[in-house]
Amino acid sequence: MNGKPLRWLHGEVKTPPMSVEARREMGMLLRELQEGELLSLPQSRPMPVIGPRCHELRVNDATKTWRLIYRVDPDAIVIVEVFEKRTSKTPPSVIDTCRRRVRAYEASRT
Repeated sequence: MNGKPLRWLHGEVKTPPMSVEARREMGMLLRELQEGELLSLPQSRPMPVIGPRCHELRVNDATKTWRLIYRVDPDAIVIVEVFEKRTSKTPPSVIDTCRRRVRAYEASRT
């Protein structure tokens, strides 16, 4: 495999709870990120509220909407969280958890 590795801090992409189609779409988008592509809306949007280089992948399932919070580092794609989005805004608890995970990850690398 060429490209950046995925570093999973939390969460997973699997069926169930995701449908096969949603899991495949999420996998395809992650592969594009690994190969250096820059994704934008509607697939991805920046999440500066979490931290620099942080983004949110967006995948719609048949009855659910999935989100994957990631950060693009020079040496990897860091997966911070995977969750089912139930409201129009990202819940503050998810944002706080992601901030803590990113800080802990950065601290572990120094």
